[in-house]
Amino acid sequence: MATRVFSGIQPTGAIHIGNYVGAVRNWVRLTREHECYFSIVDLHAITIPYEVKELPARIYEAALDLLAAGLDPERCVLFVQSYVPEHTELCWLFNTLASVGALERMTQFKDKSEQFRENVNVGLFDYPVLQAADILLYKADLVPVGEDQLQHLELSREIARRFNHHFGDTFPEPKPALTPAARVMALNEPTRKMSKSIPGSFISLADTDQEIRKKVNRAVTDVGPLEGEMSPGVKNLFTLLEAFGTPEQVAHFQAQYDAGSLRYSELKPAVGEAIAGELAPIRERRAALASEPGGVWEILDAGAERARVVARRTMEEARERMGLRRK
Repeated sequence: MATRVFSGIQPTGAIHIGNYVGAVRNWVRLTREHECYFSIVDLHAITIPYEVKELPARIYEAALDLLAAGLDPERCVLFVQSYVPEHTELCWLFNTLASVGALERMTQFKDKSEQFRENVNVGLFDYPVLQAADILLYKADLVPVGEDQLQHLELSREIARRFNHHFGDTFPEPKPALTPAARVMALNEPTRKMSKSIPGSFISLADTDQEIRKKVNRAVTDVGPLEGEMSPGVKNLFTLLEAFGTPEQVAHFQAQYDAGSLRYSELKPAVGEAIAGELAPIRERRAALASEPGGVWEILDAGAERARVVARRTMEEARERMGLRRK
C-alpha cells in the first residue's frame, strides 16, 4: 500500500516565499512519491478574527498559488477543508478522547490567546483536535510539518492511540516528515518570521522580477557579525540563496564572508536573480490559471469529492467502532 500524506495550509491569500520554501515546494516533491491529500484549512482560519467577505478570495488565491507552484490535481487531492463535513464530525468524536490538560499545554494556544485576547474562543482551544481529525480522517502515515507543529502532531498520535485502545485498531499513528528547509525571516525585520502581517517583509509568488529585486535590495543588513555569529539580516540572505541559488553561489559568498570581503552590492543582486529565476515560471502558470478562475474552483470541488470518498469510509468505520450505528 502506498504511503499516504496529509498536510494543510491556512488561506491567508497569496502565498509568499517563506510558505513556498517551508512547505509547498516539499509538497510538490512528495506528490511524485506518495499518495497525497492537501487541504486549504478554512475552518482553522476562522478561529481568529477575519473579514467574511475576504475569505472566499483568500481561499481562491491560496489555491491559485498552490496549483501554480506545481501541485498537479492529477497527482494529489487538493480541496477546501469545509467542503468535507466529515472533518468536523470526526473532530467531535475525538473531543471525547482529548484531555483538557493536554490542550491547555499547547504552545500555539497560549501564543494565540495572548495575541487575540478579546477572542479566546473554544475553536482556538480545540484547534489541535480538529487538526488531528484532518490527519486521521485520511489515515495519513506521514505529515510534513515544521518543528513548531510537532506538539500538535504528537496530540494526533495520542488520540489515535486512545481511539485504538478503547474501540479497536482503526487509525495509524502518523509520523512527522520534517521539512528540510530553513526558516525564512522577514526581509525588513530578520529577527521575525516572514509574514504578510509585516508590511515589506515578504515576497509573494506573484511578484514581478522587478518587485523581487527591489525588495531584496531593501532587505535589512548590518555592519558585521554579532559576537562572532552572522547577523540576522545577512543570515537570512544566505538562507534565501541556499533555497533558490546554486551550491557554487553559496560557497562563493560564504568564502567572501569568511574573508571579511562580502559586499552586499553583489550578494543582494545574486539573491534577487536566484529568486526571480525560480518564480518566473510559477508566475506564468499563475497568470494562465487566473485567466479562468472557474477552473480553479472546479479543481477544488473535484478534490473535495475525491477526499469525501475516503472521509465517508473512515467515518462509517469510526461510528461503528464507537457504537453509533445500529447492528
